[in-house]
Amino acid sequence: MLIREATDEDWAAVWPFFHEIVAAGDTFTYPTDLSEEQGREWWFLSAPSRTVVAVDESGAVRGTAKMNANQPGNGDHVASASYMVDPAYSGKGVGRALCEYSIDWARTAGFRRMQFNAVVETNTHAVKLYRALGFEVVGTMPEGFRHPTLGHVGLHIMQRPL
Repeated sequence: MLIREATDEDWAAVWPFFHEIVAAGDTFTYPTDLSEEQGREWWFLSAPSRTVVAVDESGAVRGTAKMNANQPGNGDHVASASYMVDPAYSGKGVGRALCEYSIDWARTAGFRRMQFNAVVETNTHAVKLYRALGFEVVGTMPEGFRHPTLGHVGLHIMQRPL
């Protein structure tokens, strides 16, 4: 698995699974009818933030991550990141590789902590992965997420030191 900086040409490979994940409405707080143009603007970030893709040995994009300061100004020492893995490649280590990469990126960039603002509590695979990589739940907003089949479920705030 190679993780590299995303290029404009990568969007054509990212959009199909990005759209599938967002439209499902069960893991991201994005509008489920997000347009391709909006998705690209929200996901492909400009420096000093970063967007990367995970590619397999054939060069095919299997996942992506965006990394950034969690807040501007006096909160810019805390990093954040978001991840999307092509559902056809779920459970194959792509998400773990992207998460580990983003932790290393944040540490190298001088951030002190990493925080995820909105981890859907029913996204058990993500919660389990983040915990395994040293994140802890520091709070949960009860009913903070409107899940399409489970109704209102909690949103975790998770963090870890770097």
